Amino acid sequence: MYLTHLSLTNYRLFPRLTLDVPRGLTLLVGHNAQGKTSLLEAVYYLATFTSFHASSDRQLVNLLATHEPLAVARLVADFVRKDGSHQLTCAIIQEPFGAVGTRMRREITLDGVKLTTPQALGHLNAVIFLPQMMRIIEGSPDERRRYLNLAISQAVPGYAIALTEYQQVLTQRNALLKQLNERGGDSSQLEHWDQMLAQRGAFLIHTRIRVVAELESWAMRIHDQLSRHAEVLRLAYMPSYDPAADPNGQLALKMDTPIQRSHVSLDEIQAGLLARLGKVRAEEIARGTTSIGPHRDDLRFSANLRDLGEYGSRGQVRTALLSLKMAEVNWLQERKGEAPVLLLDETLAELDPDRRADLQTFLSGDTQSLMTTTDLTQFTPEFVKRAAIWKVEQGLIK
Repeated sequence: MYLTHLSLTNYRLFPRLTLDVPRGLTLLVGHNAQGKTSLLEAVYYLATFTSFHASSDRQLVNLLATHEPLAVARLVADFVRKDGSHQLTCAIIQEPFGAVGTRMRREITLDGVKLTTPQALGHLNAVIFLPQMMRIIEGSPDERRRYLNLAISQAVPGYAIALTEYQQVLTQRNALLKQLNERGGDSSQLEHWDQMLAQRGAFLIHTRIRVVAELESWAMRIHDQLSRHAEVLRLAYMPSYDPAADPNGQLALKMDTPIQRSHVSLDEIQAGLLARLGKVRAEEIARGTTSIGPHRDDLRFSANLRDLGEYGSRGQVRTALLSLKMAEVNWLQERKGEAPVLLLDETLAELDPDRRADLQTFLSGDTQSLMTTTDLTQFTPEFVKRAAIWKVEQGLIK
């Protein structure tokens, strides 16, 4: 899979940008705050319809355009997959709403056919590395769940739709729990929502179990090379409802103890989650919220049995994240049969010379890669020689 053309209108600081994208390696060179990262963000947005930089779509629309009641940011990508050429378009629309307000919505089309956001996920695949993504390892469980959801939604059919439906059911169930807490009533009303939550939640858990195991397999091998065989990287999926837990209440094992869950079927997870929801019903009514389910899962990272989120150095965390991202590239290629677009933002800045060399070797393959840098001397002359060089200055690209 590779991009052939990218067009941006009123996106971030780009009033208008049209580019033919080289198939191989492209280096975006320029000072900070010139638009390099925004260009990577635009490609990733077309793959996932979310941004790691913006908290809402409103922030993606060019600032000057937002002064008008109706403002539209448009992103268009032409790309090639095994089944041929395609065009993906996303319009982010700010429009009048109510007496004096505005609202945001998006319109997505693939080859001229309108799609919902869950339907559009997975057509264009991309993996992105940003310096602030170290919070995937060091930050809250929300960050790690978000990472998992975005990665899986690009490769597993039905996952994005199940996730959306799960969130909708969770919202309704929490509203009912709060009502029962405040006003009382018949708790059997929860049975319908329990069934729906268990059905969709089981699919999410079942999928995460397999995906984390597959990602770990790739990440361990890559990290072994990047760490010069000095560290063993492990990924520990920690579901809030653990289908492998002892039904008699056995104490949980430490995160560095591998737990095999792949043998547990989807039906078994659904039945177990439903039973668990029934057991904690009184407690959840007292709290007014749902306490177990995929929305409370976590993913932890360890190197040589040391939890990197708690005890990892900055260099260890950055190398582990780089290993994870390279693993994601290989995993997507394995799942989809073709490599995703790789987006790397200032990736070499904090790596030592050996790991810089390892990364540049990894990028010598056929994966289409867009990398930003403020300093070309971070790369070897051979690496620069085979790359297309784009100079970025104040939203203009040469």
